[in-house]
Amino acid sequence: MKVSTEPVENSQVALNIEMEPAEIDKYMNKAYNRMIRRVSIPGFRKGKAPRDVLERHVGKDALFQEALEDLIPAAYKEALEEQKIEPIAQPQFELVKTEPLIFKAVVPLKPTVKLGDYTKIKVESKPVEISDEDIESTIEQLRHQQAILSPVDRPVQFGDIATIDVEGERDGETFPIRKDVVYEVNKETKLPLPGFSEKLEGMVKGEEKGFTLSYPADYEMKDLAGKDHAFKVTVSEVKEKKLPELDDEFANALGKEDMASIRDQISSNLKARAEERARLEMEQKAVDAAVELSEVEYPPVLVDNEIERLLKDEARHFPEGITGLDNYLKTIGKTLEGHVEEIRPVASQRVVRSLVLGKIAEAEKVEVTDSEIEEEIEKMVKDADKQAEEMRKLFSLPEAREPIKQLLTGKKTVERLVQIVTKK
Repeated sequence: MKVSTEPVENSQVALNIEMEPAEIDKYMNKAYNRMIRRVSIPGFRKGKAPRDVLERHVGKDALFQEALEDLIPAAYKEALEEQKIEPIAQPQFELVKTEPLIFKAVVPLKPTVKLGDYTKIKVESKPVEISDEDIESTIEQLRHQQAILSPVDRPVQFGDIATIDVEGERDGETFPIRKDVVYEVNKETKLPLPGFSEKLEGMVKGEEKGFTLSYPADYEMKDLAGKDHAFKVTVSEVKEKKLPELDDEFANALGKEDMASIRDQISSNLKARAEERARLEMEQKAVDAAVELSEVEYPPVLVDNEIERLLKDEARHFPEGITGLDNYLKTIGKTLEGHVEEIRPVASQRVVRSLVLGKIAEAEKVEVTDSEIEEEIEKMVKDADKQAEEMRKLFSLPEAREPIKQLLTGKKTVERLVQIVTKK
């Protein structure tokens, strides 16, 4: 066996492997011994026909392909040991020639990360401020949530809640879209299409109305952008909102003594959410800056693996899993293959981010203790009730604890990076 190597971009190396005739013959014999036990040849008892007879019966190429199933993995493993190469995933094989037998293996290698001087990054934190307008806007939302809906015998007005049946029209034929839709008739509403609410204004209970709306020119589904959509709507009920007065009775309904308590609670909640958003924004800026300073090279297989994880996460939202995701994509005019290419940039970004944070974790000697892992596990099983003990047993396994350790390491690394860039 002759082996040569050549570097390939993106942390990969190509192994060019040429087999000697004697080595090929050894694997051809192994293939013969396997195949002869399952092939019946007229004139011979099963398993007793000579190799040359088997080759004439099934074809030499079929026997050769059988031999390659053993030969290529074995030769590849031997070549790795000879060249002292440590792959991080399975290679891509290519059969270059059959006579002499030459094949190529493109081997993914460990990524390389060269960090920039992230200690010199500076990110300013923004003070969190909650305005009176923010508080009053939230109170108004609560007021609408507490509104009483009363049936009315008048035409639909903006602010009303209408129960409607919606049909579509295609090629002169109507088809149902949804029945008994509870729809808030609001000027700001752009669903299902801009202008839909305006078409409902003035309709009365029992009325049927047809109209056509156009998809915006910049609509995200390009095949629908600028096109018309015909609707037929029937109103079955009209209700108006009666908003409660902003008094102590309103506060009591929300579990508070008075409106001052409501405003204090809202202010506190809004500030907590704003601080959380500011923290996440700070972390994102810090990581983005560190990534920008770094030089990262990695094999494409890492992005493929990340895409697979992203698809699995999306598929969890559908009872049929990946098949359900595929069917949903078809309903919005997309394909699974096209969706994969859409999320590829996201997957690449996540891979680079993870690699840079991993290198920073090494540089900053970030460690996660067993007690921290146990604490995280307890948070995860806290609301599991009867399944809590079963989950603890599961998380006692090394393969279950490792992802938790990686998650906590990433979290602590980001926290350390934020400390550095804010000089805290």
